Amino acid sequence: MTSDQLSTLSDTLFTTSVVIYAVAALAFCAELAFGRTGVRPRNEPAMVGAGVGQVGDAEPASAPSAAGPGGRWGLLGVLLTGIGALANAGVLVARGLASGRVPWGNMYEFGTAAVLAGALAYLFFAVRVPAIRRIGVFVLGIVVIGMVLIGLYLYAESGPLIAALRSDWLVVHVSAAIISFGIFLVSAVASALYLVALRWRKSPSDGEPNAGGLVESLPSSAVLDRVAHRAAVFGFPIWTFAVIAGAIWAESAWGRFWGWDPKETWAFISWALYAAYLHARTTAGWRGARAAWVNLVAFATLVFNLLFVNLVSAGLHSYGGVS
Repeated sequence: MTSDQLSTLSDTLFTTSVVIYAVAALAFCAELAFGRTGVRPRNEPAMVGAGVGQVGDAEPASAPSAAGPGGRWGLLGVLLTGIGALANAGVLVARGLASGRVPWGNMYEFGTAAVLAGALAYLFFAVRVPAIRRIGVFVLGIVVIGMVLIGLYLYAESGPLIAALRSDWLVVHVSAAIISFGIFLVSAVASALYLVALRWRKSPSDGEPNAGGLVESLPSSAVLDRVAHRAAVFGFPIWTFAVIAGAIWAESAWGRFWGWDPKETWAFISWALYAAYLHARTTAGWRGARAAWVNLVAFATLVFNLLFVNLVSAGLHSYGGVS
């Protein structure tokens, strides 16, 4: 195939992946609507998950059953997410072949790859922890919105890399940043839902668990907190490597390891906040809701760094829109 044909194929796969991800999100919506949940009776003791630090939460069944319409919708959502991820990967492969380079040389490609990393991270945890499948609608909702915004506002024609990005460190540094961003996305969604669960699974009047409702269709608070923590533990060393690789690349390109460029500064802020979150999860007074808020603030700084610093702020990293 010619370069033009590969570029056209990439654009077609982009649209296809958006549609498949959207249908997957609808399937996960159906799972929440029609799936069965098992709320613990009031006289049954609550179990506290690792590091949750909350007692008395009514916890739904930890693993959604494949039996019944809800379970089948959930399995369909997972399958469609996998198919969408394949189409998403095809977008990057086709663009890479069309331009003869790694396919993350601008914001459009970086964003597309980061969304793919988020979808794959969700699939990984959904397979490892079946109960986490029920957060699929929230992860896929972000994925679909992200893909639509990327296509509308960040699209760029495929072409050769600018001179400043022609380095082997582009593959190492940016790949690590993409992977860690996708993992942190799942961690942030889990923390956000954990906070929602803590708030709405208690009755304001008597402290007894609420029964039924959308919140009760979600995984237990313990599962959400555990997945948020494990995802952060998984993503943190990858993000640390991305920061170190970026510093090495900076020394090669600009003759210094660190210059407090806006992107470098915010990368360090994100790193420090995730380190604080992981530390908070081991500190008695900061487990549970407080640690979850730190996790969400850390992810917010990653998003700010990706969008505002790349698109608005002026600095050495303004070119190409990559980290």
